Amino acid sequence: MNLTYLTYLTLELICGFFLLFLIIKILGKKIITQITPFTFISAIILGELLGNALYDEKVGVRYIFYTMCLWGLLLFIVETASQKFLKLRLLFEGKPSVLIRNGIVNREQLKKNRMNLNQLQSLLRQSETFSIREVAYCYLEANGSISLLKKTSYQKTTQEDFNFAPKPVHVPVTVIRDGELLTDELLDIGRDKEWLLLQLKSQGIEEPMEVFLAEWLEGDGLFVQTFNQASLSKK
Repeated sequence: MNLTYLTYLTLELICGFFLLFLIIKILGKKIITQITPFTFISAIILGELLGNALYDEKVGVRYIFYTMCLWGLLLFIVETASQKFLKLRLLFEGKPSVLIRNGIVNREQLKKNRMNLNQLQSLLRQSETFSIREVAYCYLEANGSISLLKKTSYQKTTQEDFNFAPKPVHVPVTVIRDGELLTDELLDIGRDKEWLLLQLKSQGIEEPMEVFLAEWLEGDGLFVQTFNQASLSKK
C-alpha cells in the first residue's frame, strides 16, 4: 500500500473524527437518538459524507472539512430556527398521531400514516401490550415509536387490586407551548381562549407569551410553567 495514501488517509480519519465529535457536541444528543425523521436522515447523510470522503483517493482533507462543516452549519440553523418558531418545528419534526382514542382505533389516522391493524398490533406487542382492549390512548410519535396510556384496570397497580371502581382515563393536553396558544388543542378539550386566560390570571399570569408550557388534565386542572421558572431551573 502506498505510504503517501496512508498518510492522507490518516489525516482524513483524524480530521473526520474530531469534526464528527464537534458537530455532535454542538447539535446535541438528539441527532444520536434520532428523535425525528429529519434527524434520522441527517445522521445518515452525515455518516455517508464522511465515509465516502475517507475512501475516495481524489478527496482530500479540505473536502471533508468543507462538507462536514457546511452540513453541520445547516443542521445547526434548522435546529435553532425550530426552537424559536413553532411552525418550523412542526414542519421539521412533525406531530404525534392519535392511533387509539378512548379505546377506539382511529382508522383515518392509520390510513394517513400508511399503517394497517396488523402493524399497530405488532407495535403494541413490542410495548408489552397484547390486546387493544388494554389501551386508552396510543400515540404514533414522529420517530415511528408509539406511546401508550393504558386503561386504569390494566395499569401496573390496578384499581381492581383495591376493589375500587374503574375511573375514566384522561390524557394531558398541551394548550400553550413556547408562549404560543394552541387553538386546535383548546378545541379538542372543548375550551376557548377566554377560559384559558381566566385560568392563567387565577395563577397570576397575564399573557400566554409568559408561559413556557401549559398542560390541562381533566380532574387535575392546569399545570403551568413560565419562562421565568424555566430559566431559574437552569441555574
